[in-house]
Amino acid sequence: MPITRRLLLASAGAIAAPGLIRAQASTPIRIGEINSYTAIAQFTLPYRKGWELAVAEINAKGGVLGRQLEVISRDDAGKPQDAVRLAGELVNDQKVDILGGTFLSNIGLAISDYALQNKKLFIGSEPLADALVWEKGHRYTYRLRPSTYMQAAMLVEEAAKLPAKRWVTVAPNYEYGQSAVKWFRTLLTAKRPDVTFVDEQWPALGKIDAGATTQALLAAKPEAIFNVTFGADLTNFVRQGNTRGLFEGRAVVSMLTGEPEYLEPLGEETPPGWIVTGYPGEAVDTPANRSFIAAYRAQHGEMPKMGSVVGYAFIRAVEAGLRKTGSTETEKMADGFAGATFETPFGAAYFRTQDHQSTLGTFVGKTALRNGKGAMIDWHYADGAKYLPGDDEVKKLRPG
Repeated sequence: MPITRRLLLASAGAIAAPGLIRAQASTPIRIGEINSYTAIAQFTLPYRKGWELAVAEINAKGGVLGRQLEVISRDDAGKPQDAVRLAGELVNDQKVDILGGTFLSNIGLAISDYALQNKKLFIGSEPLADALVWEKGHRYTYRLRPSTYMQAAMLVEEAAKLPAKRWVTVAPNYEYGQSAVKWFRTLLTAKRPDVTFVDEQWPALGKIDAGATTQALLAAKPEAIFNVTFGADLTNFVRQGNTRGLFEGRAVVSMLTGEPEYLEPLGEETPPGWIVTGYPGEAVDTPANRSFIAAYRAQHGEMPKMGSVVGYAFIRAVEAGLRKTGSTETEKMADGFAGATFETPFGAAYFRTQDHQSTLGTFVGKTALRNGKGAMIDWHYADGAKYLPGDDEVKKLRPG
């Protein structure tokens, strides 16, 4: 057979192919992670330690699809414009396969929009706004944590049992706070038509005038309070509320307050009896949680917090999606992550096909003061799958 140029090229390709395959296998799967590490260190630093643990465990067992995982992390400083700029750098310069992370809902929505415009998979690990998977949801975005709708539904289940009829709300004035109040009001009034909301307070995130906010709520003469503040705003609000008697004789239902990041700083000022979502830590005596705590302590020398759980679950969710898809090609992952089941310290969860929301749940219980420290008591695990709307409702909420 005559040796032609075409035959030489074909032979060269056949010889090069095994080398190319080996090169691809040796290239890590790169995850571009963006978060508010300097702006909201209270939650995001434990979160980073959580994903570091998961990456180490997975890589020690050979990685995913025969490749190691590599996380390239960036700090958005709590600024959406910085987050979008960093996303562009990670995608265009660092050539990441997946974008992930973000804490604040407005930043999560900004990165989700970037993912849509640039056709890049984005796994929102922490932002809670429902718009991320509903009103502004699309095929390239998935969300890990239980959303404002889900956590509001969990809290309403308990709030509806209270005799209180006159409610007030206090929440940070941005996407997360607005969404949380909307769904709490909607779901509670559906269960309790006799309830009325007599006042709303909307302090700026991180800038609460706790004294003025407390006085305004007192003036409304409420029987119960729905609180959505967190971090330093929560600490200031609790301090002023305790000083001015806001919580005396009134029920308080509070989103996130049972998470160690926010409960521990309250210390002796922890108001007892609040109905909260959170994480009771070592009190959760399940094999998954015990194993997670032991591994986290071994690597970091401290107890994990809720952020630690979220960071760990984030990487495990990415791992499961990659294994199910069998590829790092974006269009395949955008479809393939749907239905992926992953293990977390709280048990198994999966990404729903209809809206890309994870079924990861959280714990619901009450605050208590134990040995001068805040604690979560009378808690139970609320499975996220039980607190999500069905297909017909999702079709109304999610375009396309």
